[in-house]
Amino acid sequence: MIIDIHGHYTTAPKPLEDWRNRQIAGLKDPSAAPKASELRISDDEVRESIEKNQLAKMKERGSDLTVFSPRASFMAHHIGNFETSSTWAAICNELCHRVSRLFPENFIGAAMLPQSPGVDPRTCIPELEKCVKEYGFVAINLNPDPSGGHWTSPPLSDRHWYPIYEKMVELEIPAMIHVSTSCNACFHTTGAHYLNADTTAFMQCLTSDLFRDFPTLKFVIPHGGGAVPYHWGRFRGLAQELKKPLLKEHLLNNVFFDTCVYHQPGIDLLAKVIPVDNILFASEMIGAVRGIDPETGHYYDDTKRYIEASALSAEDRHKVYEGNARRVYPRLDRALKARGL
Repeated sequence: MIIDIHGHYTTAPKPLEDWRNRQIAGLKDPSAAPKASELRISDDEVRESIEKNQLAKMKERGSDLTVFSPRASFMAHHIGNFETSSTWAAICNELCHRVSRLFPENFIGAAMLPQSPGVDPRTCIPELEKCVKEYGFVAINLNPDPSGGHWTSPPLSDRHWYPIYEKMVELEIPAMIHVSTSCNACFHTTGAHYLNADTTAFMQCLTSDLFRDFPTLKFVIPHGGGAVPYHWGRFRGLAQELKKPLLKEHLLNNVFFDTCVYHQPGIDLLAKVIPVDNILFASEMIGAVRGIDPETGHYYDDTKRYIEASALSAEDRHKVYEGNARRVYPRLDRALKARGL
């Protein structure tokens, strides 16, 4: 199988965005705030939004299953308060569940958490448990910066986050470390904030002993790890200066990278620097980069082409496409085995 571990519902029917705009307007004028029950999206609308977009491209490009979560830039945890985020997360997660129910062979869910700046992460646990136990989701997206580009939360190594980690370990789910919209004018959301966060998350793990406390905790750092593969020597050297173990022992039992890198040299570097056991196939389509590369004539986010053109052996490609995902996402593996796959 070819499993894409990084998909977002970027093509959700327009009533979702309209409802969100009303919710935001209601923060200033409570009389304008909508109820969750006022959002009505039919199964036919969900089918159309998927069949014409993600599913069509999956068939065209040759992928089989996508780990599917709410649109990352729409999480916007900095807006409103915990109640705002709680209602919004529940709505977005339920829509992704509907996608996985309507297309069970092609999509399986990953949860958005109802994070809010300054709020105890324990408040996220009921939504997390609901998504895993009731919806059958296999992962979560964890935003290390709910403030939207101002980085007011403690680092991922801080005990602030431990309630989430404890629940992840209990439920055997990984977290994709994924920020949301930047409201800081210095950081473009997808061109800077996302990649900065990937690099920052890795460094926060490197400088800590987090995985001594949680030896089975698993993080997926998306977008190829931001700057990490390109500066692997820097990180190895910093770990050495900090008297940490070799990175392979210190982090690579717990930290993994996806292939949302949108050109051949980037994938080649990733595959050369990072051990193949730590690379998982992903495309994040239809996402941040949607155009066609004039140098190749193909979509930038058609990442399967880069894997096929890389120097990876057939055995290593199998790990990237399927084997590693089954190992890092145990609930995904069990769901596939239950289907005889």
